[in-house]
Amino acid sequence: MKKNKRTQLASGILFLSFACLFLIIAGRFLYIQVSGEVEQVTLDKWAKEKRTNSYELTAERGKILDKNNNALAYNRPTYRLYANVDKEHAKSIEKPKETAKLLAPILDTDKAKLTEKITKGLENDKAKQIEFGHAGSKLTKKQKDQIEDLKLQGIHLMEESIRYYPNGEFASHIIGFAKKEVKETKAGNEKVIMGITGIEKAMNDLLTGKNGSISYERDLFNKKLIDPNEIVKPPKNGHDIHLTIDQKIQTLLEDVLTQVEAAYDPKRLIAIVMNPKTGEVLALSNRPSFNPNKPLKVKNWYNDAISNPFEPGSTVKMFTWAAAIEEGVYNGSEGFKSGRYRINERVVPINDHNGGKGWGTISYDEGFERSSNVAAARLVWDKLGTEKFLEYIEAFDLDKKTGINLPGEVPGKILYNWPLEKVTTGFGQGSTLTPMQQMKAATAIANDGKMMKPYVISKIIDTNKDEIIEKHEPTMVGEPISKDTSKQVLQLLESVVHGKHGTGKPFKLDDYSVAGKTGTAQIPSSNGGYLNGYGNNIFSFLGMAPADDPKLMMYIAINQPDLKKEDGGYEPGSAPLAYIFKNVMENGLHYLNIEPDQDKSEEIVSIKVPKLMNKSTKEVEKQVKKLGIKTSIIGEGKKIVASNLQAGKEVFPTDHLILITDKPSMPNLKGWSYRDVLQLSDLLQLKIKVNGSGYVDSQSIKEGKLLKKNDLLTVELKLPNNVKRDTKSER
Repeated sequence: MKKNKRTQLASGILFLSFACLFLIIAGRFLYIQVSGEVEQVTLDKWAKEKRTNSYELTAERGKILDKNNNALAYNRPTYRLYANVDKEHAKSIEKPKETAKLLAPILDTDKAKLTEKITKGLENDKAKQIEFGHAGSKLTKKQKDQIEDLKLQGIHLMEESIRYYPNGEFASHIIGFAKKEVKETKAGNEKVIMGITGIEKAMNDLLTGKNGSISYERDLFNKKLIDPNEIVKPPKNGHDIHLTIDQKIQTLLEDVLTQVEAAYDPKRLIAIVMNPKTGEVLALSNRPSFNPNKPLKVKNWYNDAISNPFEPGSTVKMFTWAAAIEEGVYNGSEGFKSGRYRINERVVPINDHNGGKGWGTISYDEGFERSSNVAAARLVWDKLGTEKFLEYIEAFDLDKKTGINLPGEVPGKILYNWPLEKVTTGFGQGSTLTPMQQMKAATAIANDGKMMKPYVISKIIDTNKDEIIEKHEPTMVGEPISKDTSKQVLQLLESVVHGKHGTGKPFKLDDYSVAGKTGTAQIPSSNGGYLNGYGNNIFSFLGMAPADDPKLMMYIAINQPDLKKEDGGYEPGSAPLAYIFKNVMENGLHYLNIEPDQDKSEEIVSIKVPKLMNKSTKEVEKQVKKLGIKTSIIGEGKKIVASNLQAGKEVFPTDHLILITDKPSMPNLKGWSYRDVLQLSDLLQLKIKVNGSGYVDSQSIKEGKLLKKNDLLTVELKLPNNVKRDTKSER
């Protein structure tokens, strides 16, 4: 009886539980039917989400361009290959060997390795798709088209952008580089192109665009509905950054620095070319440098022109003489005893650079020409006074950053505590400066006393609206000296190069007078004191031309070059600097159409490249003969299909025009520059291996052999005999 009651009670409880559950579920269904909502999500909204496709529209990263709108950095579309190996999928790979055989020549890889990779993917039950590593990434559009033409089942291509630098090792410390980095976004972690150094890093936020999106409603078969409720949110592309860099002058600089680096193996090599009237930096380069397309091989991250202060040496004397002239305490014809000078008995003597021998009693003008330390010390201590000289150091902004719009600038340090430090600062020892600090101060001498702020970004353009959002104009930041003083200092600087006793004679140009100052700085030793031994110095030159009204100004410094000659002797420290200066300044001034002021050669005029593309080879041959420019027509084809120089481009006779016919064959590359070989390989899509430095001495592909894409060309480079010249020079 008790058992029966318990059974009835349990049954009642169970019945009530099911009844309650039924009422809750029925009530919920009634609520959903009436309200159309499930946990605050409407059924209509849920249905739309289930049948809506959404895609992200990728924004384009902005370009970096030179002052003539030549692209120096931009996003280049490439393609990545992947394969469907899901055996349950109707469109997966069916014939691994045949697929690999057809893909191998296009990817320039081993057929057996491809077959093995595909087979392993098919044998892996968990694998849905596979990729092909380095061989299947960064494919060109031509490779993409070739693969698509094969119509291989299970083979697919995905477009992806990479940051590309068309000139390779070119203004690398200015442009910097960008690469794909993992970034946390609302959609999760994704790879985006991020600036790592240089302008790419400093302007990353402006260069980076904002992705857009597109969404539409689809049917069960993923086809867009007739009324798809399409919503498009366009992407906002990144801004374009325009630099003051002139590609032509920068190219001149890069080529010559590469030659000098190979010939003299210096620890550091720095060069800046500037318009002293505006402060625009037209070219800047350092060695060691790097190719931003291969960022893993970076040897030197620092832009030494703005980030590496060092004792400048005698180039600073131009500011010491300028201060004395401006203060009215300078008499150029006044005599002084050179060789050795002591400000008092407690301070070590100042010696001239010829071991303290000096040149007897000479004038202060001759002291400048000969780069006398004693003359500089006497001007600071006896004529100006150290406090007044400090005022001029500050007036020339030698105690602060230049404010150039580049990342990583570090100012030098003015050591001015003790009497000896105050005097040695007057001839460039003890205190440190960056090359850019000196260039900024020197604009006052080249520009009638007006000191200009250096800058490398000219404007920033919003490409979405095609409007300038930021523009940098020439900015005068001080007037430390008068016009009369600047003219007098220019005459003194001209005497350094053209005068009887000038230390800068190797820097003479053929067509232009030069005003400039040499410098030789000691290098501090880690053990205290300074390094000893021939060549253990920083040799420098700051020059401008034409001398009476400079249009271009250049600073060069070379750290510890190997000056030993084959015969056991030594070259002067000015030899590598003069080679750089003469090549870049002479050609640069002609390129800018600056009127020569020395009638030693005919004026070189620029040439405009005519339209040559898709014309018959015979017609083009006649056209280029009239240009007077070195031209190489590649192959025996009937039509010109590619060129390294665009129509309308301003070039000059030292340039090399490379034209590709529709039947290209290997030319004789003897004497071609490294840059010419790179341009040829880009035009023909050759693989290239380069040994040595300088100009082509031998090549692996014989002259006349027909060329096809991905042929491997190996070239041996050698320096010309005249790079290392025995040029007489003093300190």
